[in-house]
Amino acid sequence: MITAGTLSGLAWKRFSRNRLAVFGLMTIALLALIALLAPVVSPSDPTAINVYKVLSPPSSTHLFGTDELGRDVLARMIWGSRISLKVGFVAVGIAISIGVLIGAAAGFYGGRVDSVLMRFVDVMLAFPTLFLILAVIAILEPSISTIMIIIGLTGWMNVARLVRAEFLTLKERDFIAAARAAGAADVRLIFRHILPNALAPVFVSATFGIAGAILTESGLSFLGLGVQPPDPSWGNILTAGKDNITVAWWLSVFPGIAILITVLSYNLVGEGLRDALDPRLWQDGKR
Repeated sequence: MITAGTLSGLAWKRFSRNRLAVFGLMTIALLALIALLAPVVSPSDPTAINVYKVLSPPSSTHLFGTDELGRDVLARMIWGSRISLKVGFVAVGIAISIGVLIGAAAGFYGGRVDSVLMRFVDVMLAFPTLFLILAVIAILEPSISTIMIIIGLTGWMNVARLVRAEFLTLKERDFIAAARAAGAADVRLIFRHILPNALAPVFVSATFGIAGAILTESGLSFLGLGVQPPDPSWGNILTAGKDNITVAWWLSVFPGIAILITVLSYNLVGEGLRDALDPRLWQDGKR
């Protein structure tokens, strides 16, 4: 008999064989550690202005140089990593919560409930997400809280479709029929018996979703609609780089590389999880 522990062991074994996925996981862990220890590892106050060191190139004193106000770029990037990770996790948490609830209800009850909910999903998918975000931000005051909520409220549709598909399959299994015959209520069937078995694709989607949320936040901050100065964000550091591209290359290169590595790492982990959690690979013994 294959237990949950056995499946977890098989998934981890297959995940650990994927060197790129392991590299991505180690990179994410390192970035999370840097973000958590920002007050300790930051070389200086990220908002401290020094007019005598405006646009100083990388040196032993300022490893990543300084910006147009003389602020240390490395310090701002370290504190900016907190913003990026916070946006990614909170926004995806909101999206997963909404998507799981709607997908579970649609897949479990079917019929008219499924039809109404999935048409709502189709309507939401028809809206261009970026323009919807821009429209809401134009009405509300730009802030980190607003960004997280908006990204979460506009990113749950794919999760709902994944959960619905899993529920449509799992609710017909023998163990659900046995639980129903034993008198289990709908809520218990959904959250105790079906949902734990339907979370594998949700984990994969969440990993890709965090990468997408970080990119969205960086893009909005770059446009001046996200994190507002003087708070540091990789996106608004890039804005300073754009304004000084001919004289301060480091303002564009270092935050650009940070965004690239972070998003790539989450995508690598997502790919690794997708392969590791694929039950078809447990049967043929490959990969």
